[in-house]
Amino acid sequence: MAYTFSYLDRQSLTLLVGPIKASLDISDTHLSLLHGFAFAIFYSILGLPIGRLVDSRKRTRIVAIGIVVWSVMTAACGLARNFTHLFLARVGVGAGEAALSPAAYSLISDSFPARRLPLALSIYNCAIYLGAGLATIIGGAIISAMPATTVPVIGHLEPWQAVFIVIGLPGVLVAALVLTLREPRRTRVKAGAVNGFADTRRYFFAHLRTYGLLMLAASMLTLVWNAPLAWYPTYLMRVFGWTTAEVGSRFGTVILISGVCGVLSGGVLAGWLRGKGVADAYILLGLIACALAVPAGLVSGLVGSAWVVLALVFVFQFGCAIPFGGLAAALQEITPNQMRGQMTALYLLLANLFGIGLGPTVVAAFTDHVFGNEMAIGHSITATVALAGPFAALLFWLCRRPYRHTLANLEF
Repeated sequence: MAYTFSYLDRQSLTLLVGPIKASLDISDTHLSLLHGFAFAIFYSILGLPIGRLVDSRKRTRIVAIGIVVWSVMTAACGLARNFTHLFLARVGVGAGEAALSPAAYSLISDSFPARRLPLALSIYNCAIYLGAGLATIIGGAIISAMPATTVPVIGHLEPWQAVFIVIGLPGVLVAALVLTLREPRRTRVKAGAVNGFADTRRYFFAHLRTYGLLMLAASMLTLVWNAPLAWYPTYLMRVFGWTTAEVGSRFGTVILISGVCGVLSGGVLAGWLRGKGVADAYILLGLIACALAVPAGLVSGLVGSAWVVLALVFVFQFGCAIPFGGLAAALQEITPNQMRGQMTALYLLLANLFGIGLGPTVVAAFTDHVFGNEMAIGHSITATVALAGPFAALLFWLCRRPYRHTLANLEF
């Protein structure tokens, strides 16, 4: 539930590009900074110190505090009157959300046996697609139904501002629910290790090839996925003339269903492959994802029918979703308990800097500075996938052997 709300808050911007551009008089590149860099900067910077706390303090309390911060800052986005206000509020959203996944991965890893961990983490990652889909559906409904209005104390309120307020504030109730969760006993503790930065750094560099390739591969796949996802709604509205309500209901439903089906299928497949003795099954899922998602992403920016785009988005989203539960399990599997929060924070730092911070801006840069035409956004999506997709596949391929070696030589 907490992760669903985090993606509701995070992805609500994707449907609001047109209204925000018109209201604040900004470019696609400015919008990409709001969607990516503003969110990712503090999400990434605060992740490491929060990860240190996750490894030593009560994790449910850390999550609850983070939820309150990002919920209030999402609502603050609805009060923004210019680009700077909105940028700073998005920074706050990222700062709050930095607390969730390092703690959640650690809590889930201590709550399930290793054989069930990929599916458990896949279920957790379903929230990405539930949140993204619901953000699009709810945002489209509010934009279509609500006129600009004047609210006491707040003043003039545009429909896009109301979306942020309506989506943001209920998260505070989720924080209260999280505080009722039981804190599980920590498992898979490495003897003689402590949870300081120095020990984590030494362990990371002792397994540098495995961690480096795993994190870079996941980061590049996150870019392949997140860059088009940030711009598909705008693509459907600009090029094919769909309304906000049409994109909200149709696109939102597609990414919700395809993402949930993809990540759950990946979790089941990972468990089945490991049961068959495939030691690098979690990494192999990344190659399967690239084989499905990259061709669909390439073609999606070149076709002449919105409905064909939507069908390709289904395949693209399904493919991209497959490995993330398994990749999260892979990271937990090779990391001692005392270091999981910090390693997860580093994993998410790279994934979010590339995927969320850089991804949307790459598409916008192609549109604004290479093609010089906002109607060329489909070609920008294709160009981005063409650059990043093969690189992601190569990194997953290179990661397989060192991961098997690290797994075979664990000392805890």
